[in-house]
Amino acid sequence: MSSTFSLKYMSRRVSCAFNLLQICLVVAVLALLVTASPLFAENALNGAENTAEAETEAGVAATEVIQAPALAAVAPDPAADEPLSPRMRAALGYVAQRYRVSADALRPIFHAVQSTSQELSLDPLLIVAVIGVESRFNPFSQSVMGAQGLMQVIPRFHKDKLPANAGKAPLLDPVTNVRVGSLALEEAIRRNGGLMEGLQQFAGATRDEDQTYATKVLSEKQRLEDAANRRLGRG
Repeated sequence: MSSTFSLKYMSRRVSCAFNLLQICLVVAVLALLVTASPLFAENALNGAENTAEAETEAGVAATEVIQAPALAAVAPDPAADEPLSPRMRAALGYVAQRYRVSADALRPIFHAVQSTSQELSLDPLLIVAVIGVESRFNPFSQSVMGAQGLMQVIPRFHKDKLPANAGKAPLLDPVTNVRVGSLALEEAIRRNGGLMEGLQQFAGATRDEDQTYATKVLSEKQRLEDAANRRLGRG
């Protein structure tokens, strides 16, 4: 019986010692956390500040990347200072609806057409009709023959008409394309002695005896005329 009592007594002492050891470990861990918490807080604060600063810098950089092309796209065009004529505004509304193109995107194109047509004594709706037939107002279109942009101008044939400061792909700029294409169209009409023959020459279809291309462009021009007149209350 005494041996049983001794075993129980020793078991209780071991249990008490183990509990005391656990309490000491908990106290030590708490003390370590209390001591280290300012350092953790400072590191966390610094990390948050660094992250916020990095995000701000990244945001500024992203804004610069996004804004740079936008600023280039809306570079001032002298022709844009002159308001569109009622006829051109009406035609723009028709084109925007028919080809499902934003009127805001079409406006600088129509300004360029109006300005260039006055300079070259061409009907502006003729130029608009050519654009509709050639590219459906997609300024980035390119044919298998290498014709580019709104009026599908082949660069190697019209280098003399490009501006002196032309970049690597000037004909993908809508305003430049309209000017170069209109110059080529006026030249073709003048050299071939007539509108139908000039249009065929512009399209490189001089062997087409039915003058299919010219007929298509003039039909498109007539649709523009009719639509503009309806919008102006003349039809």
